[in-house]
Amino acid sequence: MKKSYVYIMTNTYRTTFYIGVTSNLKNRLLKHIEGTGSTFTKKYNCKDLIYFEEFLNIKQAIAREKQLKNWHKEWKLNLIKEMNPTLKTLNVL
Repeated sequence: MKKSYVYIMTNTYRTTFYIGVTSNLKNRLLKHIEGTGSTFTKKYNCKDLIYFEEFLNIKQAIAREKQLKNWHKEWKLNLIKEMNPTLKTLNVL
């Protein structure tokens, strides 16, 4: 099975979050940085990867993405801070 990822991107000020799913995290990250990843990330300048989870199955990743998208912002921040306490930009390139 091909690995899949759920990831969270944010802007410089860490005020807006974008949650996505992909089977190629590096390529998807490059697309967001270039401004071609999604309309939302381009509009809100979400170019910093601050969180991701790895899955063995795309269906699991999609289910997790849907779950996270329904969470309150505070819950998302707490989840991110478990892995990345300082909200630093993660370099997976």
